[in-house]
Amino acid sequence: MTATPDLGTPRLASPDLLRATFRRHAAGVAVITARGADGPVGFTATSLTSVSADPPLVSFGIGTGASSWPAMAEADHVGVHILGEHQGDLAATFARSGADRFGPPTAWREGPEGVPVLDGVLAWLVCRIVGRVPAGDHRIVLAEVVLGDPSGAGRPLLYHQGRFNGLRD
Repeated sequence: MTATPDLGTPRLASPDLLRATFRRHAAGVAVITARGADGPVGFTATSLTSVSADPPLVSFGIGTGASSWPAMAEADHVGVHILGEHQGDLAATFARSGADRFGPPTAWREGPEGVPVLDGVLAWLVCRIVGRVPAGDHRIVLAEVVLGDPSGAGRPLLYHQGRFNGLRD
């Protein structure tokens, strides 16, 4: 039998424990967009996941208290944008409550299905929403890829310890 390493002092489950734990988890940064009744909406997401290759499905989480949630709750299609390390300011804009996310300097155009498509990203997809699954104070949105472009240049933007960072070799 081997000695158990010092595990520190365990903490009971709480929102703070979950946040503290996931600050240590480096995640890729995406911006999710949709056409809303009053114009384009979008938010920064680090919860983007590839779910299935056949059919091609992705998922992401969104809080039901988020300003983008009402539009996401009604949207048929969304845009999924993988940000490059040069886009930390863009990620911060889409993460900030009350920001004019689609005003200058954000460069975007209306894409397929009326979805806002951001310029200069590493990759983008237009996806058809196929499900919204309740998950605590969030919804997990399942979306089937319709089309996209993975040909942007650069390296990915990461989120770690509460900051946007570039990938290091």
